Amino acid sequence: MDSLHTFTALDFETAQGKRHSICQIGLVRVEQNVITQQGAILVRPPDNFYSAQNIAVHGITPEMTRNALTFDQIWPRLKPYICDQNIVAHNSAFDISCLQQTLAYYRINVPGFKSHCTYKIYGQKLNLLCKTYGINLNHHDALSDAIACAKLFILHNRKVAKKEVSGTA
Repeated sequence: MDSLHTFTALDFETAQGKRHSICQIGLVRVEQNVITQQGAILVRPPDNFYSAQNIAVHGITPEMTRNALTFDQIWPRLKPYICDQNIVAHNSAFDISCLQQTLAYYRINVPGFKSHCTYKIYGQKLNLLCKTYGINLNHHDALSDAIACAKLFILHNRKVAKKEVSGTA
């Protein structure tokens, strides 16, 4: 967890108001400020129950996740990207809460990690930041949101490194 240049950017979409109702995961692995892996996974939330409001936000429906794996079945594939890693999310309070509540729902121990929030760094909504920095965004698609978040954190890392080199840190 030493270098902030190696991290996992995450984004979760939920099926309804309960944060343990993850229905899509976007994960982007960054090593030394280079995106090395990325992927999206549809997840069957508990009881495959969705609220109309959440469907309207992200477009994911119960039909799309009816045959998907549940979070506890996917966790072994995700764990190496989260356990003892730097985790980056936009509005990380939401995404980290989703992760913690979903792990608790499935009675899985929450691993150690260090979270970072691009919303706290930049102080703006993701869609506005993407317009400002020319980052393509299909907002509320978990992979697109995670990629955008990763690119923003890489940009932040470069700005910090530039200040350190110029002695203005």
